[in-house]
Amino acid sequence: MLPRISVVILFLLMQFNSLLLAQKNEPSVAHAIRINGKISVDGKLDEPEWKNAPKISNFRQRELHEGALPTEKTEVAFLYDKNNLYIGVWCYDSEPEKIIATKMKRDFKWWSDDNFEIIISPFNDNRNGYLFVTNPNGAMTDMLVTNEGEGINLSWNGIWDVATTVTDSGWFAEIEIPFSTFKFQNKDEQVWAVNMERNIRRKREQLLWQGYLRNYELEMISKGGKLVGIKGIEAQNLLEVKPFISGGVSKSSGEEWQSSFKVGGDINYLFTPTMKLNLTFNTDFSQVESDLHRINLSRFSLFYPEKREFFLEGKNIFELNVTHGSRIFYSRRIGLENGEEVPIYAGARLLGRSGSTNIGVLTMQTAPAQDTIPTTNFTVLRVRQDVLERSSVGAIVTAKNNKDGYNYVYGVEGSYVTSEFLGNQNLVIDGALSQSFTKGATNKDNISYRFSIDYPNDLMDWNVSLFSTDKNYNPEIGYVRRRNFTGLHVHYRYTPRPDISWIQKLNFKPLDVNWYYTQGTNELESLNMEFRPIGAVFSSGDRFEFNIIREFDRVDEPFEILGEEIPVGRYWGTVYELQGGSFTGRKFSFYSSLNYGDFYTGKKQTANIGGRFSVNKHFAVNFGYSYNYLDLKNASLVANEINGSLEYSFNPKLYTNVFTQWNNEQDRIILNYRVNWLPQPGSYFYFVINQEISTLEGKFRTTDITVLAKLIWRFTF
Repeated sequence: MLPRISVVILFLLMQFNSLLLAQKNEPSVAHAIRINGKISVDGKLDEPEWKNAPKISNFRQRELHEGALPTEKTEVAFLYDKNNLYIGVWCYDSEPEKIIATKMKRDFKWWSDDNFEIIISPFNDNRNGYLFVTNPNGAMTDMLVTNEGEGINLSWNGIWDVATTVTDSGWFAEIEIPFSTFKFQNKDEQVWAVNMERNIRRKREQLLWQGYLRNYELEMISKGGKLVGIKGIEAQNLLEVKPFISGGVSKSSGEEWQSSFKVGGDINYLFTPTMKLNLTFNTDFSQVESDLHRINLSRFSLFYPEKREFFLEGKNIFELNVTHGSRIFYSRRIGLENGEEVPIYAGARLLGRSGSTNIGVLTMQTAPAQDTIPTTNFTVLRVRQDVLERSSVGAIVTAKNNKDGYNYVYGVEGSYVTSEFLGNQNLVIDGALSQSFTKGATNKDNISYRFSIDYPNDLMDWNVSLFSTDKNYNPEIGYVRRRNFTGLHVHYRYTPRPDISWIQKLNFKPLDVNWYYTQGTNELESLNMEFRPIGAVFSSGDRFEFNIIREFDRVDEPFEILGEEIPVGRYWGTVYELQGGSFTGRKFSFYSSLNYGDFYTGKKQTANIGGRFSVNKHFAVNFGYSYNYLDLKNASLVANEINGSLEYSFNPKLYTNVFTQWNNEQDRIILNYRVNWLPQPGSYFYFVINQEISTLEGKFRTTDITVLAKLIWRFTF
């Protein structure tokens, strides 16, 4: 009896300790001070207002030692005037010569550099916020965070500015954010949720102001503190006009040079403090960078991410994904057909929040194209309602209409989310259902659904999901990887942290299984089982893992890979995989993977390697190479893919890049040269050269070349 009582007492003490650790780090309130003087954003922080401002300094470690005091001091202060919020950051460092700062361009990949991050939620709704990141070079990255990190839109570009300095005492940042960048309610006194993070890369030390437990991320704004003291500001009914002018020349092999000229633009109107209307006319995406083309070694279509700015800004609001590998709304269905651009006459988008309801409306009209595509209207309506502390319910409707027919799809979802399960553990229970309707179709067996339970935590991460897609489910403005199946996913990962100085954490995956059964017959269609007997992340930042993968695929119809037919059959196989990578904070970093095993009628060997060499904060070289050798029953095939880029940042607002790629399936080199300049916040200039060079029969021949320039200027009223 006594041992049982001891176990119960120990369990209760552990839960109590967890609750204590989950408490906020006092003080948890930051005070903003109103100023009348002018702040010069130069990174020097030498105005008297900064010297008198109350500073926050009570940061704690999340990594490498949870809850420990920082090894370097950090201070943050807030000032504001009628139009702007100012954030002063003092990142003291006892060894400033060891600060890691290799990047300078806009929207830099911040996770390899020393940096400072701040998330601000003017909604104060414990869900959504604006995240701003800078490094010692004054590079800038920003993003919209929805549902505490469930949705992160890296493509959002806010209006803000930053300047930094590096001295013998460390590095320092001065951030200016106009209040017009935020959406907030008209109140005499604002109370905003806020949290801050500093990363000291050489030590791999991660500091948070609040919510520093490893189960929590900075994006979980409910674990942050409060910013108070902002009074007497008004949300602005901002009218923003962004006209563009673009022009260029192009030439295809055997044809004459062609010129192009286009004028259009966007109009943005914030007609309530939290709701924005966006109108676009004669929309142009000529400055968008090329896709990274890949050789398809499967029987499913490849998925390419959206890169067009108009669709990226509110992409998280419109997302409702039912099953893995499929989407109800996939914006690349608008304005693109078989990889070719379809002109867009105009479009409108409404994004925002009313109370606890998130709303998104999108409608676009495309022009006729390619002699077979009629003018078409695409419309999407998305609503998501916050319920309880962190949970939600939502719905989406998509519509595609033209003279040839229509396609309508609806979807509904619900999720229960908590970060206080068993004290301080995360738990997510969610589900979604969707149905499509198409003119001329039978409109039965046209449903897709998912139900899942997820336990995403630092020590243990497990998930169980049941999902299904009928054979006639057809979202024409969406993406579906496969149909006519019912599937089950079971995943369990265990990452203990042994008391060994050179190991940050181990990574075991005892179970990761995906089953797919054909509807009607319940016959096994595909199976993927991954077992990870060992993996580790070292205190140095280097990592590796070894995986054993057992696979099954039932091929009912033959398909081709690199011109070789894979016949009908039932194929079992085992693959052995080794992955690894070095710490990205070094001047030279790399990643690699090797695998060997069964592949349909034979064997496959794969080697992938990529890396980055940061010569200095201005110049960097990136490279990637993928090699696949397929030894099949009737043929031996090789798939080679190569890509690389040269980057040069003159300063955080002027950046140039040369990107090239080649693979032996297309047998062509694609070159993309770009210059991006931000003359002022919200305005952009692009200069782009795209060139394609055929390598058929070992001969180099230029087939297509395009040269263009585009200027987008921002006006506010």
